[in-house]
Amino acid sequence: MTTTDTLMAAVREGKVSAVIELVTDMTTEERRAAVPELKALRIELRKELWSNRARQIRPALHAAGAACHSGAAAAAAWISGSEMAWAPAAPPVLLNLLANRDRQWQADVAARLANRPESAGVPFALMSGLVRLSGCEVPTTDSYVRGWLNSSTTTWQLSGPLLAERLGRDAHLVPLVNALFELDDIGWRLEWTYGQDDAQGWIPALAQLTEQGLLDRRTMIDGCVARLLRGGSTVDQRAFLTLFKALSPTREEERERTGDWMALATDAAVAIAFHAQSVLTALALDGELTARQLAEMSRGVLFRPEKKLVRAQLVLLGKVLRASPSEASALLPAVAEGFGHPDTDLQERAVKLVERWAGRADQGARDEMLASAELLSGALRPRAAAALGVVPEALEAGTPEVYEEILPPVPLARRVDPAPETVEELAEEVGALLAARTEDVAVFERVLDGLVRHTYRDHEALVEALRPVVAGRWWYPEDGPRASADNNFRARPYGVEVVLASLFDGVKPSTLHKALRKDGSQRSDCVHAKLERPWRARLYETAYRLRTEPLPFLLSTPTWASGLLEAGELVARLGEYRRLGAPVAEADFAQALRRVRHDVPADPDASVGVAAAATALGTPEGDRLAALLTAPAPAAPAAEIVGTESRLLVRTGGVPELRSRELPPFFRPLGAPVDPTERGQQCYHWGFPAYPHWLAILPGERETVAARLLAVVSAGAVDDIPLEVGYLPLLAESPGPVGDALLLSVAYGAGARRAEERVAAVDALLVLAASGQLDTDRLGELLGRLMAMGAVKPVRVVECVRTAAATGACGTVWGLLRAALPALLAGPAAGTAAARGAGDLLAVAAECVERAGGRGELPHLAELAARRGGSRLLTQARRLHTLLTEEDASAATT
Repeated sequence: MTTTDTLMAAVREGKVSAVIELVTDMTTEERRAAVPELKALRIELRKELWSNRARQIRPALHAAGAACHSGAAAAAAWISGSEMAWAPAAPPVLLNLLANRDRQWQADVAARLANRPESAGVPFALMSGLVRLSGCEVPTTDSYVRGWLNSSTTTWQLSGPLLAERLGRDAHLVPLVNALFELDDIGWRLEWTYGQDDAQGWIPALAQLTEQGLLDRRTMIDGCVARLLRGGSTVDQRAFLTLFKALSPTREEERERTGDWMALATDAAVAIAFHAQSVLTALALDGELTARQLAEMSRGVLFRPEKKLVRAQLVLLGKVLRASPSEASALLPAVAEGFGHPDTDLQERAVKLVERWAGRADQGARDEMLASAELLSGALRPRAAAALGVVPEALEAGTPEVYEEILPPVPLARRVDPAPETVEELAEEVGALLAARTEDVAVFERVLDGLVRHTYRDHEALVEALRPVVAGRWWYPEDGPRASADNNFRARPYGVEVVLASLFDGVKPSTLHKALRKDGSQRSDCVHAKLERPWRARLYETAYRLRTEPLPFLLSTPTWASGLLEAGELVARLGEYRRLGAPVAEADFAQALRRVRHDVPADPDASVGVAAAATALGTPEGDRLAALLTAPAPAAPAAEIVGTESRLLVRTGGVPELRSRELPPFFRPLGAPVDPTERGQQCYHWGFPAYPHWLAILPGERETVAARLLAVVSAGAVDDIPLEVGYLPLLAESPGPVGDALLLSVAYGAGARRAEERVAAVDALLVLAASGQLDTDRLGELLGRLMAMGAVKPVRVVECVRTAAATGACGTVWGLLRAALPALLAGPAAGTAAARGAGDLLAVAAECVERAGGRGELPHLAELAARRGGSRLLTQARRLHTLLTEEDASAATT
């Protein structure tokens, strides 16, 4: 029995101690000879990753491989192998085996392990042990430094010396701490405290070590400031600002970095900018900032949107001007930067400073301020003109500009391009589709049709072209089918992935067939399931037919990106199916019928001709298409708004055409009535993975889709649940009538939790307005009701309407707010804290009236404007009331 055989027997029995004893006595040649056997066993165990046998063998295998590889690169690759992490040899075992190696070899292995990503799971004890054995310089890689952080604060150390004391004994403290300033996503680790003693936290420990002189103070302070200048995540920025404060910088240390504070006050995140502003404020009030520096800083800060920062900067400028009136010429032009701020209260603060100190400014400064005064709202321009010594009409010189509403271009209907002609082109498009975060329906449909067509023509050529694209996908069967992938596909198709997996035998035909039958028989009240089931069924059916009876092409590929299919194209496809003798797939044909464009034919006579051509095919499918084309257009289901305790929803009647027994079972639930008061209308599947396809399932019926999703969408505003509402612009672009369900969807989107969700609502609003489909009065009425009942927060709506107005849609926004504000101003919220954001809404309304024109009474506005007080709500109410009722109010035409 050879030495290799003896070693392999010990490894297969999982005897780590025996492995250590054997490899210690083996020569270098004997160790090298054992490597191929060890590699073969490693490959063998890959097929049973979770088995008890593999778990028992792997620690011994890990140790033996580490000891037998003679090259540093090969040893490091073996030690850090991904499957070894499931049951590795303990670091002391590996260090014992590698202790007698050459120091340069140990240093090389340590460096290679330290360069592995943190996700590789290389133990820090092993890396640091090799550094200690070799005496090499400590690595400062991401993995090593993060491992050092974690190992320094493990639970078992909490009862021992304080963190600062333990770190102070570390011979590599300085280079490792310096490396902290280079790491991303490190803030949460620095902020963490261990135990009940705050001194066990990293930040106080680093501050203490700096105070003791073990860490260089200038390096630490410069490192913190450099990290703040670099930017990064909010947590990282907060952590390094906290560390900077913990170092207790002196006034001299702060003054040395004046340029850095000016840059941070102008461009950094809000919390960092506040601190920078406070440092600069102290320096300015002590006379340690020149007028030029203060003016430069002020121009940057006053350009920022954050009102608190701008307000504090104007206060600082006022204090400096009182102390040094002679600096008015240098500082007042910077004050004029505040004229362009969207908040009119801040504009007025800037104007007040100009009114008070303009007399001390020279003519050059006055001319500069006069140029900026054009940015002021209409009511403030005369005051600025008077303060600067010019006739107010000078700011309105020339022919008054006639307001013109600016809306985005109406999206044009997009045709779906034909499927790629070659397998190479198709492979490129498959790769792009797999890499996309959100699927484009047109791209998805042509790729799906392309996969079907090329499978029918030459399955082997298609597989070879796709192999480089899909190799490495989670389902890709490298060594045979994966049971885990098959189980996952049983639950969901993962878009086009299920079709690709079917091509490569990564999912069993029986699994596809069972999933298809399940989608047909499953009963669920989940709104996602009802909308997604036809889409899933079509994918499962397509994937199944690729393996059993490939289709020549798909009947249901739409003509247009909206999902609509021209009837003439479907007739031609059915004719080709008849010629080829190809059987029609149930889900494919059902989806094709739902996509046929027959509701508003451009030429009724042509529609009759297409129906005749369908009948002439002499097939059941042709007859069904002809019947569909000659039937009268179905009436829209009745709909009404239903108010619950916290939201407004829409109840709709059923759609008989969708509940027909001629349709497959997975289509019929879409025809059920929508009653949001019934149990089960909502669900916990908050992600909308297939939302681009839902409108293409029922093209031309966007109200049906919107009504079904309304209960879920409302949760984004009412319950602050993050949602994917990117389908709102798609709703607006899709064909079909606009009703309360769509308008409520936009209203809830305007009150959604995340900014990107609110941007989607703005996009939908502008698209509807541009296409002439927006009923601003009705949307405003619904939005006002939602704000009054607390379902939508006014402070979030402000961002949306201000963004829409900034694009040039002031007339649209004013029409919307004119209808929304009365409900908000009528309730008790108008005078309470619940009206947060109402003053800002009034400000946006006033800005829109100033630009687009508007006259007349707004219900409840006069009473609010007559109240005494200086709150933002009352100030803006007076402003808007004056604009709407003054005799010489501008009435620009739209």
